[in-house]
Amino acid sequence: MTDRNLTRAKLTPSLPLKPRRRKLLGGMALLAAVGASSGASGAAENPARGTVVMVVQMDGPHMAADRLIAARLQTRGYTVRLVHQNFDPADARDARLVVISSTVSAKDVPAGWRELPVPLLTWENDLLDDLAMSGKRHDVDFGETGKERYLWLVNAPHPAGAGLAAGVANVFARQAPMSWGKPGLGASIIATVYGQPEQAAIFVYERGATMDYEALAPARRTMFFMDNDSFPNLSDAGLRLFDATIDWTAGHR
Repeated sequence: MTDRNLTRAKLTPSLPLKPRRRKLLGGMALLAAVGASSGASGAAENPARGTVVMVVQMDGPHMAADRLIAARLQTRGYTVRLVHQNFDPADARDARLVVISSTVSAKDVPAGWRELPVPLLTWENDLLDDLAMSGKRHDVDFGETGKERYLWLVNAPHPAGAGLAAGVANVFARQAPMSWGKPGLGASIIATVYGQPEQAAIFVYERGATMDYEALAPARRTMFFMDNDSFPNLSDAGLRLFDATIDWTAGHR
C-alpha cells in the first residue's frame, strides 16, 4: 500500500457524475433515484452545513465507494475534504464532522481521534476500541457479521433512527457483511443486527457520555453498520439511516 500522504485532497464539482458512469456494484440506479429526489433538494435547503473531513485510504481498492459517499454528502449541503488515513487529527479541529471510512488500514490511523473534540462517525469496527467506543476483544466487543440484510430498530424515536418504525428494517438491497460493536454503558443503541441483540449495528454517544474504559465522549460519536463497499448496496431505509446518523452526529438533528 503506497502512502501518498494526501492530506487535503478536494472533490471537484464534476464528482457526483462519476457514480452514474461507473455503476458501482449495480447499485447506482437506486442511488441516482434517491439523490435526485432527496439529495438535490437537501443541497438547496441546506447550502452550508459545514465541512466534513472524510478519512479514507486514498487510491485504495475501495476508493470508488468512498467517492460515492463524499458525493452524497455534497449533494446534502456539506463541504467534503477527502484525506488519507495518516491525516493528523489536530488538523481536523475546524471541521463540523469527521467521518472515518472502513477502507482505512486501522494500524495506519494515528492516535488522537479519540480525544478530538469534534463529532465523529465511523463504520470501521476495528477502530472502535481505539476510539474507546467499545472494548478490545475482536468478535466479542466488535466485529463483522456474515451476509445480512436486516436490522432491528430498537430506539426508533431517536433522531438517528430517521423516522423509521421500530422493528425490522431492510437496509441492504442484497445480503452483505455488517460491522457491529458492543458499546459502553453511556451509548444509545439505535439498531442491532437482526436476531443478534448483543451486536449493535448503529449506536451513538452524546458529548460527555461514558464510553468504554470510563472515557468521556469529547463530542458526539457514532458507529454505523456499513462495510467497505456497502454504500451502493443501501436500500432506501439504509440511505435514510445514513443521512440521519450523519446529520445527528454533525449536530443538525
